[in-house]
Amino acid sequence: MASTETTPVQEAGSVEAGLDALETSATGRPTFRHTFVNKILPPIIAIAVVLVAWTLLYPVVDDPSKLPSPAAVGDVFKEAWLKGDLLGYIWTSVSRGLLGFFFALVIGTPLGLLVARVRFVRAAIGPILSGLQSLPSVAWVPPAVIWLGLNNSMMYAVILLGAVPSIANGLVSGVDQVPPLFLRAGRTMGATGLKGVRHVTLPAALPGYVAGLKQGWAFSWRSLMAAEIIANFPDLGVGLGQLLENGRTASDMAMVFEAILLILFVGIAIDLLIFSPLERRVLRGRGLLVRS
Repeated sequence: MASTETTPVQEAGSVEAGLDALETSATGRPTFRHTFVNKILPPIIAIAVVLVAWTLLYPVVDDPSKLPSPAAVGDVFKEAWLKGDLLGYIWTSVSRGLLGFFFALVIGTPLGLLVARVRFVRAAIGPILSGLQSLPSVAWVPPAVIWLGLNNSMMYAVILLGAVPSIANGLVSGVDQVPPLFLRAGRTMGATGLKGVRHVTLPAALPGYVAGLKQGWAFSWRSLMAAEIIANFPDLGVGLGQLLENGRTASDMAMVFEAILLILFVGIAIDLLIFSPLERRVLRGRGLLVRS
C-alpha cells in the first residue's frame, strides 16, 4: 500500500506553487472594462463635476471680470489654437522646465550622495539644504535678475535653486533607509567605492530618490512659473507664467483661467507620463505594488 504522507520538501513545493499561482492571477492583464472603471472614468467624473459647478456658479457671481464663463475660456483656447500660439506657450515653458530639471538632476544627485555618505559634509551642508528647500522659490527671482539679467540663464538659476535641494534631500533620505546588511553584503562581494554606489547604494535608495525627483520637478515647475510671472522681457518669449501675467495686466480673466488650466495640465501630464510610471516600476520591482 502506497504511503500518502508528504515530506516537508513536497509541502514547501506545494506552497511555492500556490504562491506562484496567486501571483500569476494577480498580475494578469486587466480587461478594458476594469481599466475604464478604475482609471479612466474617475477623472472624467471629476472634470464633469468641476464643469457643472463652474457653470452653476457663473450666473451667481454674474461678473465676467471675476469669474469668466466656461464658454469664454473655451473661446480663448480656440483663438490661441487658431493663431498657432497655444503650443508655443506650452513649449516655451516645458522646454525650460525640463532642461532646468535635467541640470538640477545632474547637480543634485552627486550632492545628495556626498551629503549622505560623508559625515562632515552632512553636518555642514545638510541643514542648509533643508532650509533652501523650505524657502519660497519666488524669493530667488529678484537676486537672479540682478545677478544674471533678464535672460534664460536667470530662469535656469531659479529652477536650480528650487529643485536641487529637493533632489539631494530625497536621495539622502533614500540612502538613510538602505539596510546596513545590503552594504555589508555588497562589500563582501567586492562592491566598494563607486562600484558599491552604483550597484548597491543607488538601487537600494531608489524609492526615496524617485520621491525626491517628483518633489524636485514640482519645485522646478513652480520656480519657473514664478520667474516667468515676475521677469517680463520680450526676448524671453511668452511662456505660461508670462501668459498668466499678461491676463492679469489686461484684466482678462478668461486669459488668466486659460493660463492656470494650461499650467495645471502640464504639471499633471508630466507626472502621469514620467514620474508615476517610474515610481510604479520601482515599487513593483520591490514587491511593494501589485500589478493591477
